[in-house]
Amino acid sequence: MTQTILIVEDEADLARGLEINLRREGYEVLKAGTGDHGLHLALNENPDLILLDVMLPGMNGFDVCRQLRQKGFDAPIIMLTARGEEIDRVLGLELGADDYVQKPFGLRELIARIRVRLRRSKPAASPPVSHYCFGTVELDFEKCRVTRSGKALDLTAKELEIMKLLVRNRNQNVTRDRLLNEVWGYESTPTTRTVDNHILRLRQKLENDPASPEYILSVYGEGYKFVG
Repeated sequence: MTQTILIVEDEADLARGLEINLRREGYEVLKAGTGDHGLHLALNENPDLILLDVMLPGMNGFDVCRQLRQKGFDAPIIMLTARGEEIDRVLGLELGADDYVQKPFGLRELIARIRVRLRRSKPAASPPVSHYCFGTVELDFEKCRVTRSGKALDLTAKELEIMKLLVRNRNQNVTRDRLLNEVWGYESTPTTRTVDNHILRLRQKLENDPASPEYILSVYGEGYKFVG
């Protein structure tokens, strides 16, 4: 899966330069120009790594780092700063930062540091999901049973497999290609339209308002994300 990097930097030219070069390296990029916006994006988009400037308008980088760690955000944070005092580096690391890069920095060195941090932070394989509840829906994958408000629903085997994959990767983007590969398998020949049709039926069965879903969300140009 494509990894996402969040750049929290108020220097527009620097942020744009980083975005261009990180996209060339194959990463998806999110940007924020203030600490408050960066905190919001980090908690809602769950990036794989954050490049976090220390000196930001409003909430500074130290406060953003502190709040992210307090709220359970555990992806790597690399702090960027023009300040070189040792006490600043120590403070950032004590607040939960994983690395500290002083401006001006070499792009190749920064990208190397990013790769190292992402390799070290690769999550373990997702544990199997046997049972999950959201809203008024209860999914029992072991017994292949689904209820909504206590009433049994009829989900097909493929629909259950899709839900299991989405639940196992909740709050993360799951591409159509990944759904095809993991639910239908490499040997099958369905199209991404098949995925969309199955998602449509799942929304009709599980969402309160299928036309405005709360749980099974579309990710434009990519696939879907489950947020239950």
